[in-house]
Amino acid sequence: MARSTLAGLDTKRLRRWLMVFFLSLATPTAILIYQAYSQLKWEAFHQNRLLAEELATRIDSRLMELLYQEETRSFSDYSFLTVTGDPTTNYVQRSPLSSYPVEQNIPGLIGYFQVDAGGMFSTPLLPQADTEPGSYGISQQQVGDRLALQNQIQQILSENRLVHSVKGTTSTATPVKPLTRTPAIARSDSLEGALDFSAERNQASEPIVESSTSTTMEKQVPSQAAFDQLKSYGRDKDQSQKQETLGNLGRVEDLKLDNRFQAEIPEQKGQRQTLSKKAPLLERRAVRKERSSLLEAPTTGETQVQPSGRLRIRTFESEIDPFEFSLLDSGHFVMFRKVWRDNQRYIQGALIDQSAFLQGMIEAEFLRAAIAQVSNLIVAYQGNVVSVFNGRSDYTYFSRASELTGQLLYQSRLSAPLGDVEMIFGVTRLPAGPGAAIISWIAAILILVLCGGFYLMYRLGVRQIELTRQQQDFVSAVSHELKTPLTSIRMYGEMLREGWANDAKKSEYYEYIYNESERLSRLINNVLQLARMTRNDLKVNLKSVPASELVDVIRSKVSTQTNQAGFTLNLTCDGEAGKTNVMVDEDYFTQIIINLVDNAIKFSTKAPTKSIDIDCRRDRNGIVFSVRDYGPGVSKDQMKKIFKLFYRTENELTRETVGTGIGLALVQQLAHAMRARVDVVNRELGAEFRLCLSL
Repeated sequence: MARSTLAGLDTKRLRRWLMVFFLSLATPTAILIYQAYSQLKWEAFHQNRLLAEELATRIDSRLMELLYQEETRSFSDYSFLTVTGDPTTNYVQRSPLSSYPVEQNIPGLIGYFQVDAGGMFSTPLLPQADTEPGSYGISQQQVGDRLALQNQIQQILSENRLVHSVKGTTSTATPVKPLTRTPAIARSDSLEGALDFSAERNQASEPIVESSTSTTMEKQVPSQAAFDQLKSYGRDKDQSQKQETLGNLGRVEDLKLDNRFQAEIPEQKGQRQTLSKKAPLLERRAVRKERSSLLEAPTTGETQVQPSGRLRIRTFESEIDPFEFSLLDSGHFVMFRKVWRDNQRYIQGALIDQSAFLQGMIEAEFLRAAIAQVSNLIVAYQGNVVSVFNGRSDYTYFSRASELTGQLLYQSRLSAPLGDVEMIFGVTRLPAGPGAAIISWIAAILILVLCGGFYLMYRLGVRQIELTRQQQDFVSAVSHELKTPLTSIRMYGEMLREGWANDAKKSEYYEYIYNESERLSRLINNVLQLARMTRNDLKVNLKSVPASELVDVIRSKVSTQTNQAGFTLNLTCDGEAGKTNVMVDEDYFTQIIINLVDNAIKFSTKAPTKSIDIDCRRDRNGIVFSVRDYGPGVSKDQMKKIFKLFYRTENELTRETVGTGIGLALVQQLAHAMRARVDVVNRELGAEFRLCLSL
């Protein structure tokens, strides 16, 4: 059944079926490998996401710590002088915020400022105008530097319409109407009276300028009202104006970040996380009340020193709101708080450089973290991309948000009051984790096994198809080789039995019957040897025999064969070779020579020179027996194929020579069994087969 199936199968159909079989195995294997690799990538994504979340939490915690330090500052710290200890001791010292250069606990901090209820701007860098700075150990050089920094802060705030311009003017204006609230009881330095600040805060009204004249014709904006409008102004501003302020990187919505891994995170309320849940410091950010003491500013004609020699110190209670955080049109960050004192509102805060703040607070932490090696960090404010940080060496400058591509790893907002600041972690190359190497090796091995196995199966199938076809040709050839001599033997036998031949013909008929039976014997011997060879049942009996005896055996076995075919046999052997003994199986040797002579006769029948040359000579490796004909020779592309089993150089339907295609294959196998070697070379005329025997 199998042979009949192979007989009807060609190489094209074999390739088709093997391809179907290969795909049926390769497809599920590829899916399994892909799923395993995807799982590893998901695990790597989750691990890197945890790293990004830890980094974001660490940055947020540090910011909250710094913010808490600022929250704990008293109202009086924003003045140049503060009262230390018990006010009755009448001891004052410089405010910790009056140091120069400014101590930068917050990266990018430019300086602190205060806007009082009348819209007057001041900083803790310099004492009041009627006080000599030198009395506090401040040199003239430092006075100039401090004044320059104070003017810089005022100039930035005025450019953002938060305070009056720093430009000198000769204006006269009625005092700005201060914001009011329910009365509070204050006390003097004698600490007499009771403090009571239990009234609820009334809605603050904007200060109103009743009249103003200025040589610069500069329009004044109510200062404290401008701080109230910062948040709403930033959100209501047109997006094109925001991008002019923040740069031209674009919007968060323009980021081309793939968020398919984010969709697989269970119970995810959107992709934007807020860290405020894990910030216990926020509990401290409630509105608080504090009792402060402050050196009282003298009125006209008075001094800060009383007649008794004591300083005029006033103790009061103030209500302090938590800090707010906003981005100005100039690109600076401003952090400010509202303080209620004596039924009036003050604005106290700090001005921060955006670039230095982001680099010091976010980029520095990011570059120190392991996540920086595989991701970039995008910082946005109110949905506008303000900065991009990258920790890899192949950093590329990005000019637009749309140029940022990759996987969205983690997205979160900072805790209040920095809730408008958003950190977005993206990875352009997500590592698959340590198990990826094992899966890659397994995948490579499976690919090699599948491809190699199916290639070997294909080669084996092709070989079996060829072998089946050759066996069919062999059966056809053997049938022809058996039928032709048997028909002749039967015909001449009948003629001799019936007495139809005279004495002269009888001798001829007997000779013909003998020759055909000899040819049948050789064919049968070859078939029997083929059967032994396929069963690996070749039994070799090697013994040392002189080469001269082998020459005599050749002469007795093939002389009749060549003479009957009409060929001349030329048998030569040099004297030294004839005396040399070789290890040989005489039966195998004889069958090899007979097959080579038979092959030479078949393929040189039409040669002009009908001669067979058999030579015995010695070379450095042993004794060489050669059989040469004067036929057409063997083409180079067939020199190795002719020793294959069942191979024939001619088509079975058009061939002109007899044979089964097993003679030369038997020659090679028998030679190998005797540890000999057989090959073929082309001569000027004909081909020469050489049998090399070892000594």
